[in-house]
Amino acid sequence: MRKPHAQYSKYRRPFWLPASNYYMLSAATSIGIFFLVWGILRDGGGGEDTSYIPAGLSASIVLGSAVILREVILRSARNRFIISQRLLDRSLQQVPLRHAAPADAPKLTLEKNATILREISRKSDAAKVLGRLAESHREVFVLCEEYLTATARELPTVGVGSPRIAALRRGKEIVSEYHHYHLLQWAEIQSRTLTQDAQKHVKLNEKLGAAQQALGVIEFALKYYPHDASLRGSEELLQQFISSMQVSSLLEKAERAKFKGNNKRAVSLYKDALFEISRASAGDINSAAEMIKQEIEKLRSLPDKS
Repeated sequence: MRKPHAQYSKYRRPFWLPASNYYMLSAATSIGIFFLVWGILRDGGGGEDTSYIPAGLSASIVLGSAVILREVILRSARNRFIISQRLLDRSLQQVPLRHAAPADAPKLTLEKNATILREISRKSDAAKVLGRLAESHREVFVLCEEYLTATARELPTVGVGSPRIAALRRGKEIVSEYHHYHLLQWAEIQSRTLTQDAQKHVKLNEKLGAAQQALGVIEFALKYYPHDASLRGSEELLQQFISSMQVSSLLEKAERAKFKGNNKRAVSLYKDALFEISRASAGDINSAAEMIKQEIEKLRSLPDKS
């Protein structure tokens, strides 16, 4: 069985076109630019034909810009995203899967059970004192996960009438409460920190990356407690936050396209924004839906100048 955080990590990887495909596409674009510029200048020029010089220069600029875009700008942004992603993955990967203990694990005796419960209680008290430190809550959550794994393995093998049955069941009840509390505390603190990071970023892709990581933390916690109201509320708020950024980006692009007279492109972008709004079903965003629809109708009646 694949770990939930492994699935999350794979799903959140940013899109990255392979180098061979990217440079073939760039070369094809450059060749297209060359012939386009060459054709325009050749048709409009007279005398000696030197139109291939500006055409070649234009193609070289396009190809050089494509190399800089991939190797400097996009790679730098992608590397920042992956570094941030790995920090979150490292935290999630330290959480063991329940029922994944080895078959030859030592027996959970009454004495050992009591010792583990005391240790979890002590760590829980310390985490509550530290309060806003996410790592302390994660540590307690991991201990609880390991204990619940051990009791799930031990209980079916305990003989009838053994005093270990009552002790393990009681321990399971106590630790389940710790598990729920500290997982929710960790998810709340971690997701809030990532959301605040998202709000500090200027670039949209960085904002979205941090917000999606925050959503990933909540989704991870929901694997354990899918019906928890606070987690569901946080998930909804983060989804609305991400959708609002995506809608804002689409509207900004649509306005630029409209300003340039590319009305068809603007209509397409407005439609994308409406689709994102319908998915988000957020009150604040929905208020813009009618305005966007009116803008689409207005643009459809105008000639495209692109």
